[in-house]
Amino acid sequence: MSALPAQPVVHEVNTRVWLRETGGRTGRATGLGDVPKDVWDEITPSGVDAVWLMGVWERSPRGRAIALRNTALRSAFTSAVADIDESDIAGSPYCIRRYEVDAALGGREGLLAARAELDRRGVGLLLDYVPNHVAPDSPWVTEHPSYFVRGDAEDVRRDPAGFFDTGRAVLARGRDPFFPPWPDVVQLNAFAPQLRTATADVLGQIGRVCDGVRCDMAMLLMNDVFARTWGERVGAPPEADFWQEVVPEVRRRHPSMLFAAEAYWDLEWALQQQGFDFCYDKRLYDRILHESPESVRGHLLADEEYQRRLVRFLENHDEPRAALTLGPDKERAAAVLIATLPGATLWHEGEFTGRRVHLPVFLDRRPDEPQDLALQAFHERLLARVHGSGMRTGRWQLLDCAGWPDNDSARQLIASCWTGPAGHFVTVVNLSERPAQARIRLPWEELGRDTWELTELGDSDRYGRSGGELLTSGLYVDLPAWGTHVFSVAA
Repeated sequence: MSALPAQPVVHEVNTRVWLRETGGRTGRATGLGDVPKDVWDEITPSGVDAVWLMGVWERSPRGRAIALRNTALRSAFTSAVADIDESDIAGSPYCIRRYEVDAALGGREGLLAARAELDRRGVGLLLDYVPNHVAPDSPWVTEHPSYFVRGDAEDVRRDPAGFFDTGRAVLARGRDPFFPPWPDVVQLNAFAPQLRTATADVLGQIGRVCDGVRCDMAMLLMNDVFARTWGERVGAPPEADFWQEVVPEVRRRHPSMLFAAEAYWDLEWALQQQGFDFCYDKRLYDRILHESPESVRGHLLADEEYQRRLVRFLENHDEPRAALTLGPDKERAAAVLIATLPGATLWHEGEFTGRRVHLPVFLDRRPDEPQDLALQAFHERLLARVHGSGMRTGRWQLLDCAGWPDNDSARQLIASCWTGPAGHFVTVVNLSERPAQARIRLPWEELGRDTWELTELGDSDRYGRSGGELLTSGLYVDLPAWGTHVFSVAA
């Protein structure tokens, strides 16, 4: 597989659930090496650059046992799948015992076969890495206690939820600074030099079988965050941040390996500076769901180079389903917006067909839900057309939407353009439940006085406009609630 595009489109697949459903269709047990070619085609529609096979690594039996005893988790499982059985509870994919492909999924050979299928389609492969913690039955717990945040007998007595005794050492349970400890994982020490070396070694091995990694909760390992979480227990921070040491060492072995960070707390820029190619844009997600179009626009005023290294999404395995949170019309408008912005985009398997149940990652079975075939066609057409246009190979620019003294509906619109070898493109999205009108000045001096044709991407709708008008008065748009335009502009 060659290097991924500069702004890849990623499709996240819950591997165990997907394989189980594939087996139900074929009538036989299915590992990664047994997936029919047409099923690979289904998860790699035109416009998808990479598939993230979420949850391929060996899950922890001890972690699963802890989950089975957790009443809050069991309640969440039943809420998602009413008739859930213990055999459907695989354990958390983020409570990892070893970075070896689970034998139930076909092992390393199955993963290599999967990568070959993706490679034949020109599609890359992303996998998970969890830098903050490991399962309690990870070999590291007994073999390398120096990798972990340590405690003592008094810690176990005082805080049994936060510390446990392995028989060789007292170790801390994993946590972030804002929540209680997670009961099923053990906290790694980001300040320990041995742990940094071991992390680079594991990532180097993972880099042999994929094109990139999505690093879970990557900001927890940053020096300032880690020091705030663990204080004097871990001593003074090292001179270099965790990722500043780890990422270059891995890239020395795999120069084109992609690093994507799950990141929160407005730490995206800092993680980009520490080596990550991409960071989650959770702030945009929250603004689209809960805030005004003006808030979304304000977010998009950030520097283009910074935005090119963000991951835009409307759902993922941690968030509720978009079909539930957005509604059909807003979901389509938001999808057009993020598909035509700079940066990577992340789409979650089931998002295209309108699934509404948010499945806990512990489960390998989900309920049957009706497929919204019109929504699926919309998403697949959108991705294919944006990809086919080549617009995202150019330079992106946010555009002003001008209204009138007696009509301020322009504030509901988000307009932007792409300029590059593939041509000129304009996107306008009405992020509201009311009609909106505006004049949008285009930035292309070459418009001159010629008549230019605006063609709705992938449709037959065409509009002739004077270049002089587009440069002076601007492009007039009148969009219904949640309406969109994606135009190519050509003489």
